Amino acid sequence: MRTDFMANQLADPDVAEADGILRKCVHCGFCTATCPTYVLLGDELDSPRGRIYLIKNMLESGARPDARTVRHIDRCLSCLSCMTTCPSGVNYMHLLDRARARIEAQFRRPLGDRLLRWILAMVLPRPGLFRLALHGARLVRPLAGLAPGRMRAMLAMAPDQLANPSDMDRPQVYRAQGARRMRVALLTGCAQRVLDPGINEATVRLLTRLGCDVVVAEGAGCCGALTHHMGREAAAMTSIRANVAAWTAELDGEGLDAVVINASGCGTTVKDYGHILAADADWAAPARRIAELAVDVTELVQRLDLPAPQQAQSLKVAYHAACSLQHGQKITALPKQLLEQAGFQVMDVPEGHLCCGSAGTYNLLQPELAGRLLERKAGHIESLTPDLLAAGNIGCMVQLRSGLDLPVVHTVELLDWATGGPKPAAL
Repeated sequence: MRTDFMANQLADPDVAEADGILRKCVHCGFCTATCPTYVLLGDELDSPRGRIYLIKNMLESGARPDARTVRHIDRCLSCLSCMTTCPSGVNYMHLLDRARARIEAQFRRPLGDRLLRWILAMVLPRPGLFRLALHGARLVRPLAGLAPGRMRAMLAMAPDQLANPSDMDRPQVYRAQGARRMRVALLTGCAQRVLDPGINEATVRLLTRLGCDVVVAEGAGCCGALTHHMGREAAAMTSIRANVAAWTAELDGEGLDAVVINASGCGTTVKDYGHILAADADWAAPARRIAELAVDVTELVQRLDLPAPQQAQSLKVAYHAACSLQHGQKITALPKQLLEQAGFQVMDVPEGHLCCGSAGTYNLLQPELAGRLLERKAGHIESLTPDLLAAGNIGCMVQLRSGLDLPVVHTVELLDWATGGPKPAAL
């Protein structure tokens, strides 16, 4: 793609990076076939290629983003399916992040939109505040029909019951069972700690059983993905630097063999820490070290060799490939292989490359489109008549639970159960 940036524009590192990404696009349109919003809406501007043109025009003009550009950028799920499809290696993820930061800085949204985004950015990364908000949502849910569309969607997503906070999420070290093979840090996250604390508990049980000391580091918290993808760079950088500092202290102390993440949306961002902080002289090197250590929990289990299951399983498991895992981290076959190794009968979900509609906060900010994607995904899952659904990302799990009448569990919970842990609560 030809670009026409002025020399003074290219002096801005963000614009220079965008220019390099834009020039790789060859207009082929392969991305349109795998873009969920284009599949639903058939609008070129709701495809990656169309959004690339909008971003190019916005950056080249130097003008404030207009409402049309913002509308189509907001409709993007950040599912990154286009990056899997693209034959030219266009890094759409980094281009979109730059565009959203520009929009957040320069575009004034309507009051209701600003308020909703402020609430999400303030509440979701803070487990204590998020837990209080969910309790409040349960109290007012009988009045949900009177609420505006997006507020109604938020109330509908509140679970009927909340598990108690888990002591396992407090900063501490869980010792390996038997001889220690690795020492790893676990990102306990933010929303997941409230919505499904059993995932972290299963992760600790499984990894200690396989010979890992598991460290929950003091000072580590939200990965920063939520605010980063909303264009709120200052808040995202605060979270990211806190994690880098916490894990670097462990790395320079007793050492770390890996930083393990069991929410793939978080994992995609942590693996990108080196790029996100590349321009920060004080943080670039430690961020790069942490990014190089980051692994999805299934990658770590593969390194440790999953033992044979303790008992035969006859359950049919539909595997939902989270976009952040298959497109963001390029991890596709491994989770299914581990589940099969653990004795489960694993089935691929048809049209598995398309997003379920969760996409971080997308199902709250774009509930109509998210609902259509959920309905499409649920239909494909139900066509398999599985006993349960497995996934590797808490956002997908919450979204799919709202549209399915079958148990939805994390992959690591099944691996833990098969190798000696308790039966997942959802089963």
